[in-house]
Amino acid sequence: MSTMSKYLAPAALLSLAVVVSGWMVKSTILEVKGMERTVSVKGLSEKEVTADTVIWPVFYRDADNDLEALVERTEKKNAAIRAFLTLQGFDASELSISAPSITDKYAQEYGQNNQGFRYVAKAGVTVYSNNPDKVSQALGQLSELAKQGIAITKDDYQNRVEYLFTGLNDIKPEMVQEATQKAREVAVKFAKDSDSVLGKIKSARQGQFSIRDRDSNTPQIKIVRVVTSVEYYLSD
Repeated sequence: MSTMSKYLAPAALLSLAVVVSGWMVKSTILEVKGMERTVSVKGLSEKEVTADTVIWPVFYRDADNDLEALVERTEKKNAAIRAFLTLQGFDASELSISAPSITDKYAQEYGQNNQGFRYVAKAGVTVYSNNPDKVSQALGQLSELAKQGIAITKDDYQNRVEYLFTGLNDIKPEMVQEATQKAREVAVKFAKDSDSVLGKIKSARQGQFSIRDRDSNTPQIKIVRVVTSVEYYLSD
């Protein structure tokens, strides 16, 4: 036997052993995966909450052919709105006056320059408050502004009252716990129905929290919702 053959034989045997060993390990992993049984379930948690913050644009429109007169009138109307809101119990820190947005219709390329007033202004006061009830009461008194010649635009989408709930972090732990518990209840029932034993959690994923109005008539009442997905091991 040559010197080269002397070393090639053991090397070939070693390579074969590595291949066989690798095949056995891979086969074992496939067997374990094939025997692994799991169940994936979802748990839902919903909670009804009341908005704790409100944004109320108290805006109006006005028009005139005299720009200076229009600006002066918007300043007086803004002062009247501010006085009205102060009487309704709002603090100065809750109110912000917006600079009037004025459109010159004659400057518009496709404007109908011969109809109506030349200048149109949109102006008002924005309320940002942590007391939605106070806004609800003030909304019922808007006729007082109408008596002063101030017609508040409420149908404009940009001027709608926006109710917010900012306390999500306070209720998150409780809701996640409830959603996880409900997921487990579903998994336990599945295991029982399939003559299996529910094991440990293999994986879990918390879904996104969502906040929506309960209905269109009560935007100040919100529904908070979260879905948790959990995968459990099963055994006989």
